[in-house]
Amino acid sequence: MSETGTKEPLDQSPSAGSEWARRSTLSLITLCLDSDTTDLLNRFVASISFVRLRARLEDYRTEGHDVFLDWMGDPPPDICLIDFDKNRRHAVMVAEKIHADFPETAVFAVSSQAQPDLIIQAMRSGCGEYLVKPVDREQLLSALARVGVRKRDRREQYNAQVLTFIGAKGGCGVTTLITQLGALLAHSYERKTLLMDLHPDFGDAALYLGLTKYRYHSFELIENTERLDAELLQSFVFHHTSGLDLIPAPEGSEAAPDVLPGAVIQTLDFLRSRYEFILVDLPSKLTDREHELIRHSDQVFVITVAEVSALRNTARLLEYLSRKAMLQQDQIRVVLNRHHKNSLITDGQIEKVMGRKVFWKVPNQYAHVVKTINQGDPVAQLASSEVMRNLKELAGAIGRKPSPEEKKKQGHSILGLWNR
Repeated sequence: MSETGTKEPLDQSPSAGSEWARRSTLSLITLCLDSDTTDLLNRFVASISFVRLRARLEDYRTEGHDVFLDWMGDPPPDICLIDFDKNRRHAVMVAEKIHADFPETAVFAVSSQAQPDLIIQAMRSGCGEYLVKPVDREQLLSALARVGVRKRDRREQYNAQVLTFIGAKGGCGVTTLITQLGALLAHSYERKTLLMDLHPDFGDAALYLGLTKYRYHSFELIENTERLDAELLQSFVFHHTSGLDLIPAPEGSEAAPDVLPGAVIQTLDFLRSRYEFILVDLPSKLTDREHELIRHSDQVFVITVAEVSALRNTARLLEYLSRKAMLQQDQIRVVLNRHHKNSLITDGQIEKVMGRKVFWKVPNQYAHVVKTINQGDPVAQLASSEVMRNLKELAGAIGRKPSPEEKKKQGHSILGLWNR
């Protein structure tokens, strides 16, 4: 909760306000507001376009649930300003009632008293802002903007699909594929996408995206899951020019905190509501932490190459995912990276070893991939190579929004794997 002091009253000359204010409208009611503050508020509302004053109420109405519902209106207002000076006890009761019954309505306390114990009392009753008379215009604008951002976040909530990528062994190219796919989903298909690097050390996703300096990493975010909100999240997220968001791994010299599996899932649940796709880069060595995350994934991609050791590990990993992680067969997809048609190990032999079909084959164009990594821009040369055209097709299969006609024809096709 924030406290606002006295600087300039509301009837001073209008200011530009926040950019948010130009894109959203908030409904407001006042409760037992004194005449001076009411006059100031009227002039404030008249000078701006993003607040609609719905009602001025002169009774605290602390009794009668049905009456209280009618009094608040349907839908309830975005903000309720309560004057705490007229009857503080009743004001506290009403604030508690609104906070309990209308959690999406922000409650602002208005008072001439600024003693810390009174501010704490208002905070405990459910008030999100404490405005000291005469109310300052700029601080009220900031308080309204915070409510507007929360309203926007609720309106724009997603339910992300979590796609987890694991290598059969080190060197299979997991980070290369996941960074390129994430950038393509964000850039070519305009899907709100997050890449989360959960390697406890030596994670390379940030480097592959051209980000060499960062303060915070994924495990620190998970450590702070109890106080995680949209503002805190933004301090951890890096925005790539493709539109892809990234939460990097710890740097190699820094040991990752020992976070609990439950904290990982709690963080993942929070992130789901803010993205359409979450791509997770996991290490090959799986602990209970990774095991729990895999269980909460929508799809798991096992990245392998046409080498004996990698294929042996792939077969073991597939058996592990089916048995211990209890994933359905259609939740696990094998991607054969660096595929070459004239490989010594044929496609048929590969699928026989694994006991299943290869889901996707990425052609072997090592020189081009290395150039893309060195540039730190996975979509810079989108159509200039076979491998990038291949990955764009895979990203489209995952992220392209099908038309209603296509949805009817999908059935069990590749687009039908992701119901989006």
